[in-house]
Amino acid sequence: MISTTGGLEAACNSLSQSDYLTIDTEFIRETTFWPELCLIQMASDDLAVIVDPLADGIDLQPFFELMADTSVVKVFHAARQDIEIVYHLGNLIPHPIFDTQVAAMVCGFGDSVSYDQLVQRTVGAQIDKSSRFTDWRRRPLSDKQLRYALADVTHLRDVYKLLRSRLEKDGREHWVKEEMDVLESASTYDLHPDDAWRRLRMRVRKPMELEIMKHVAAWRERDARERNVPRRRVLKDEAIYEIAQQQPRDAAALARLRTIPKGWERSQAGGAVLAAVDKALATPKDDLPRINRPSQPPEGAAAASELLKVLLKLTTEKHGVAPKVIANTDDLERIAADGEDAEVGALAGWRRELFGEKALKLLRGEMALRFVDRKVEVVELQD
Repeated sequence: MISTTGGLEAACNSLSQSDYLTIDTEFIRETTFWPELCLIQMASDDLAVIVDPLADGIDLQPFFELMADTSVVKVFHAARQDIEIVYHLGNLIPHPIFDTQVAAMVCGFGDSVSYDQLVQRTVGAQIDKSSRFTDWRRRPLSDKQLRYALADVTHLRDVYKLLRSRLEKDGREHWVKEEMDVLESASTYDLHPDDAWRRLRMRVRKPMELEIMKHVAAWRERDARERNVPRRRVLKDEAIYEIAQQQPRDAAALARLRTIPKGWERSQAGGAVLAAVDKALATPKDDLPRINRPSQPPEGAAAASELLKVLLKLTTEKHGVAPKVIANTDDLERIAADGEDAEVGALAGWRRELFGEKALKLLRGEMALRFVDRKVEVVELQD
């Protein structure tokens, strides 16, 4: 393992001479808000290295400079969490990038294919997964653990070349680029505390409940970041919902909530939550957020959605693309209900060309599905 700044600088200088490098990280985040970076693995055609970011005195600046080098393509598998780490520690987003999980979906390897499955199906290699639950903070790491970590980038070289070749052959490079633009956007990783409520999945029914949920979720987000602890360690999601519904005004009312630990209402955090509730309750009625009620879909939309599912399946099978890359069930339901006005990715760019136009034709009665010779096929209808 590379454990000095000089060794890291030499390795990054060598890797920067390549057109591409594969990269992976090992991290722990069970007890922290921010992921704790424990290992960095990188490889080019000529070099494969493991970097120890926990080594005493090591400066990761050469690594960040390599991530910012636009002449080198950075290849990840399922890149989002790795990029989040680089963004948090180095205040930059690697560019340009290539995510083999996204490319694999475009090339027909299924939805969100795992790394070991992709390696097996493309390279034919079997990855020993017995070290996958390693505590990567512990030192020293065994040779077996290091081999496992390095395999995450060495096999990735061949996977990348195969997928890149297939994309070029099929003329689908721009399909993947649209997804990479999302992964390279800072907004993907920089969630503002005031927007933290959007992570919550349970719904509230009244505008004031939503206003309280926003204020309490924002406080929790800031506190979790400041203390570097998981959100659930500060306050569980269920507690935020109960607080929004019950609207406690004092410590006694807060203590009566089932989701609040005994004595928590007297803590500094309890006081902060009550202050957040008071601030929300002081919001003028006209400034309260609107609750978006699900609209009643037009008659026939449910049946149309089922037809669109069949059309999507036929389209993705024909072109060898994972359905998830084009549209999910919610997207299809919105197209069935709103038609051309549906704001979904399936009606833009290459997705529209591949599927969206056919979907709209099907809704307009210009295209049909029929069952012939034990299979469903798409037919254009004449005026």
